[in-house]
Amino acid sequence: MVQAPAAAAHAAAGGQRAPQPWLGAAAALFAVGWGANQFSSLLLAYRHQSHLSATTADALFGVYAVGLIPALLIGGRLSDRHGRRLVVPVVGLSAVATSILMLGGVTGLGALYAGRFLAGIASGLAFAPGTAWVKELSSPPWGAVGDAQLGARRAAVALTAGFGAGPLVAGLLAQWLPDPTVVPYIAHLMVVAAVCPWVLRTPETVGRHTTAAVGPTVGHRRRPLSPRHGIDRRFWLAAAPMAPWVFAAASVAFAVLPAQVTSHTGHYEVLFAAVVAGLTLLVGVLVQPWARRLDARSEARGVQVGLALVTIGMAVGAGAASTAQPALVLVAAMLLGAGYGTCLVSGLLEVQRASHPEALARVTAVFYALTYVGFAAPVVISSLAPLADTTALLLGATVACTVTLAGVAAGRRLPGAPMRAGRTTSR
Repeated sequence: MVQAPAAAAHAAAGGQRAPQPWLGAAAALFAVGWGANQFSSLLLAYRHQSHLSATTADALFGVYAVGLIPALLIGGRLSDRHGRRLVVPVVGLSAVATSILMLGGVTGLGALYAGRFLAGIASGLAFAPGTAWVKELSSPPWGAVGDAQLGARRAAVALTAGFGAGPLVAGLLAQWLPDPTVVPYIAHLMVVAAVCPWVLRTPETVGRHTTAAVGPTVGHRRRPLSPRHGIDRRFWLAAAPMAPWVFAAASVAFAVLPAQVTSHTGHYEVLFAAVVAGLTLLVGVLVQPWARRLDARSEARGVQVGLALVTIGMAVGAGAASTAQPALVLVAAMLLGAGYGTCLVSGLLEVQRASHPEALARVTAVFYALTYVGFAAPVVISSLAPLADTTALLLGATVACTVTLAGVAAGRRLPGAPMRAGRTTSR
């Protein structure tokens, strides 16, 4: 491994192997991801303890995206201009958002909306710079030579692990401990306290090392760039249309499906919701190495397979809503989790291929902003409930995802499309 200068000096002074710098950036993504998603498994607890309607609970879930999307676009630009260590104070901001959510468990709805909105801002300011930071610290001179996909996979795993651990731990604590809308948040504050010293020691990468570490190359040639924002055409053909399904898949799995089977889960409905959220995102982590291998065989194949998994998962989810069978919810969660993980990794790899080096965080931010459009899926389903039942709405989502898959597949066959089958020489 080629060590960063500071890390190498530390290792020489202490006589020990230096820690891998990317781990600090990954820890930041993990902590902010935990804070972003811990709320999802508590939706049923809020509905019962605070007597919130389904529409209000889903609105609390979705207001997160209202803060996140503009923060993503701002954070990506700031990070490309001023550096990746923008993420460091944002980890603390995530803890502030959690503290406000804890207060909301006592004071009511206003603090809950404020906490979720601030959690969205923290996520938006962290995800794109943090992903770029992990990518750059996984590349020379900070990381080893030889695997152009390693940074995207590490970032996706760190983020997904945080997304999964947050709701799983929060749900378990809510099920078994008192004050289910307050106590579960303590776990996230402990995680932030644990990772902050680590994140503070993570080196900056923006500067002379950045352009050497990243770049959209095929073989040894840089891809031609479109004049708009330094984004290759491939981004708009594959990553952009797929992006909203990343979090549409995950949010439907843990915010919509558990509520369809409460008549069969009894007093353990919060626990069941936590298990569904954890299972969805655990599968999302486990599938990512496989998704990376799919991409290595043929560019954009991972995008298409991910959309196919989401399509099947939505169809099984419709069956679960129709029959109110918890077992079908678990199957749908695994399929949607696999689709989420495959689409996330494949999308980030497309972003890395489509981005100019100096615009990596900015283009990553655009991708994440598009993915978080899918976070509105539970709100849309809840809002349309007077017009159609959940089964019909999930079947509609199945059709819409099928259309997206067909569009991405057709985009690969357009004349001049830069997506080609076969392994690239850089891999």
